[in-house]
Amino acid sequence: MIVAKPTLGELLAQARQCIDRLDARLLLQQATGCTHADLLARPEMLVIAPAAEQFAAWVERRAAGEPLAYLVGEAEFRGRVFQVSPDVLIPRPETEVLIELALEKLAGQAAPTVVDLGTGSGIVAISLALECPQAVVSAVDLSAGALTVARNNAGRLGAKVDFHEGDWLSPLTGQRFDLIVSNPPYIAEGDPHLELNGLPHEPRLALTDQEPGGNGLACIRRIVAAAAAHLKPGGWLLFEHGYDQGEASRNLLAAAGFKDTFTHPDLAGIARVSGAHL
Repeated sequence: MIVAKPTLGELLAQARQCIDRLDARLLLQQATGCTHADLLARPEMLVIAPAAEQFAAWVERRAAGEPLAYLVGEAEFRGRVFQVSPDVLIPRPETEVLIELALEKLAGQAAPTVVDLGTGSGIVAISLALECPQAVVSAVDLSAGALTVARNNAGRLGAKVDFHEGDWLSPLTGQRFDLIVSNPPYIAEGDPHLELNGLPHEPRLALTDQEPGGNGLACIRRIVAAAAAHLKPGGWLLFEHGYDQGEASRNLLAAAGFKDTFTHPDLAGIARVSGAHL
């Protein structure tokens, strides 16, 4: 129980008994509005009751496994701060591989058209719009809640992205693109990893294809099957996938008539992104 007007130092010491030191510091800064310098130089500073109570509630939720990003409502990705909520996945650094490969494919094109499928918080679409400003970028998501977050992020960061609500490419009838990118759900339903490392708090729809007894490839199969009808001649399809899905992804691409299939590792050397072109 929080005592009347505790100090910054007292609150931090209490929190460190049950959560990570850095998490405790970040939550305390968020709850009180203080800086890291304040914590170091003025640990005796008194904290008003509402802020102390908010901090205590956050510490309890963090100790129960709720991700830090959901508690503070934001996460950093490629040097930018994105709003996040339980409607969207928390950005992962491995997704930067997808963006780097996409930027390579877009290099030298005057006004390439791009669509990001399953955009979530919008990190891929927004990063591409900001880092390849000549591109015309669209994004699709089935979740209205996710699209609200993505639109807010685009507005806050000054990115021009055309958002659509719907199932993969279904809202884009008749449209063709130079590049289709996606970070789709690829964890198999029933995979024990879904119960670890904060994943129970993240949206199930964004994590797994929800196919009982499947292998996690259901969404990737649908994207690959529909992509050719929405790509311009020579257009590329790039998507993120699980560590053991590279070969299966290349086989799906080849069977759908794509050329020059490849799989690229992330910084940890794990197979992370596959792609090909028409």
